[in-house]
Amino acid sequence: MIERRNRFVNALGRLNWLLLSVVILISSLGIINLRSASIHSASAFHLSQLVWLVVGLGLVGIISFVPTRLFIRWTYFFYGIVIALLVATALFGTELNASQRWLDLGVFMMQPSELLKLAVILVTARFFHDRDHRGAFHLHQLWLPFLLLIVGVAFVMKQPDLGTSLLIVAIFFTMVLFEGVRWESLVALIFALVVAAPLAYAFVLQDYQQDRVRAYVNIEADAQGQSWQVQQSLIAFGSGQMWGKGPAEGTQIQKGFVPEHENDFIAANWAEERGFMGMLFLLLLYLLFVICVLDVARKARDRFGILVCVGVIAMYFWHLVVNLGMVTGVLPVVGLTLPLMSYGGSSLLVMLVGVGLVLNISAQRPRYG
Repeated sequence: MIERRNRFVNALGRLNWLLLSVVILISSLGIINLRSASIHSASAFHLSQLVWLVVGLGLVGIISFVPTRLFIRWTYFFYGIVIALLVATALFGTELNASQRWLDLGVFMMQPSELLKLAVILVTARFFHDRDHRGAFHLHQLWLPFLLLIVGVAFVMKQPDLGTSLLIVAIFFTMVLFEGVRWESLVALIFALVVAAPLAYAFVLQDYQQDRVRAYVNIEADAQGQSWQVQQSLIAFGSGQMWGKGPAEGTQIQKGFVPEHENDFIAANWAEERGFMGMLFLLLLYLLFVICVLDVARKARDRFGILVCVGVIAMYFWHLVVNLGMVTGVLPVVGLTLPLMSYGGSSLLVMLVGVGLVLNISAQRPRYG
């Protein structure tokens, strides 16, 4: 009993408390931001988000001290459960906004495609962990993780959910490139993507997704239609100026000019109320988050731990880049949340579980070197 207690105390000491503090701070700022964003619609988004945050932090506490070997052992089983949930969503899912992405579990609506992000991170990390391979990989050596990726993404694209599909692909390739791919394989892959892009636009994308791409190419062409949301978001960013207008004082948000301002466009509310300096502060917090996870990866005890950290960084990084890109008109609107800031239980829980995995790795005794 005493030895077990000592191991637990030692694990607590190795836990990356700075990372946890940064995550709680960003999440708290998100709830504060959601409170003012809720005023226009008279909805208590911030209270629901607070409940999910408490549940998520509870999961973080549990996951942080589960033996890592159990995650490694049950990785493929977890992937199978996620695929089963995606199949159930395709058969029995609830349709909202022309997309069938949610499972109604009575107590809450679950979005299984969010879980696929974690599943891809874990199975990719497990694949490379199991192989004693030196040097860069050929593409044909990666057929198993490619197959698992394609199966999962195919279900997400069917919903349809282009943003989540592209993000999962980006996470996977970030991890693969970290491990190393031979240059000739990389050139072939890039060539294939370039050739496939116009074909995907013509035969894979839905009509509304094509409209979003066209609106991105010419943002002035449909100012009252597809481009409206982005244009109003840009006005919100600009009207915030250096220090912002203050809590609940943003005209673009409070008067309802920016649709979905509690979800994908939550950054517009933050920028209008907190200004350039507020956005800079938020970006610095995300940068500190990345630095903390990189520190955990550097001290990880095995290859699995390193790759999980890389996958979690990729998940946060691509979410951040794509979300801020689309709300500022730099990228097409594809419907991705701002990590820990946007409203949504499934998204918040997945982000926090990712943090829990990193904290679990930080609590292990360093030995990989």
